[in-house]
Amino acid sequence: MNTAEMDILVVDDARFSAAVVNRTLASAGYTRIRHVDNAFDALGQLNERPADLVVADWLMPEMDGLELTRRIRQSDEAGNRYTYVLLLTAREGVKALQQAFDQGVDDFVSKSTMTEQLVHRVMAADRIIQRHNRVQTDFQRMLSVNRQLKRHALIDPLTGFGNRQDALRCLGDTLRQAEKRGGAACLMLMQLDDFQRLQQERGQKVMQQGVLAFSRRLRQSVRPMDRLCRLDSDCFALITHQPHLSHCAPGGFRRLYDALNHRAYQTAAGFLSLQVSMALSASEGDSGADDMLSQALNELPLSRQEKRIVAATANA
Repeated sequence: MNTAEMDILVVDDARFSAAVVNRTLASAGYTRIRHVDNAFDALGQLNERPADLVVADWLMPEMDGLELTRRIRQSDEAGNRYTYVLLLTAREGVKALQQAFDQGVDDFVSKSTMTEQLVHRVMAADRIIQRHNRVQTDFQRMLSVNRQLKRHALIDPLTGFGNRQDALRCLGDTLRQAEKRGGAACLMLMQLDDFQRLQQERGQKVMQQGVLAFSRRLRQSVRPMDRLCRLDSDCFALITHQPHLSHCAPGGFRRLYDALNHRAYQTAAGFLSLQVSMALSASEGDSGADDMLSQALNELPLSRQEKRIVAATANA
């Protein structure tokens, strides 16, 4: 993507800083630059025409840059796209960084060094956007192929994830890897609570859209090498290899638990609130895949009751 192709939306209620941003980017050769002075107009613009990059002020009235980022992430999830978000801020320090990144912000630039840093950060964003777009294109192509091959025994046709049979096969491979090379196999089960009741109330089509939105968020929240499977209409599995059994603990998955539970999922009928129970089982290799799956399934009711991740270790 060259500078003339990159679509940039600037969101800033301060005319002076907005003018500085526009002038700085224009002088670097960027030509597709739009500007709005509030977050609500920004969401409207993005709904009409998505942008590759949003440059927004952190502190704005009514809706600040963090809330704007959160809503952009929800819209991206529903539209299966990616918008790079760069915040302009006078805030500094590790706590401010952590707060921004936890809300899904990709990068931010200090206003005190904006003219020196902005173009370099935008150029770095450009490279990341191109890489992400290639991955998205490949992923969509893979989903298309998977749906065409939905009769294949190992693929869930709705999400493109592996099915129950594939989960057991993959977990068996991971257990053998742990036994031969060290480390541990980790199985995390995720169950959508009250799925049948919600399907009766909201309808099958809405729930399918909710499952797709859930699967996209799940994919975005785990490592590329981790294996995802759909065991049943309301049950998903994450299979990973960890360097040590101690890494297979609830604390290591807390961010995933929060990501899946704390934001609603967008469908054509509006936002759908889904609560997810999570239970994990781990082994250094001397357990069977079926045993690990049974252990994790047995822990799901406790996870739902206590609203936390529950762990059962297959072997010490």
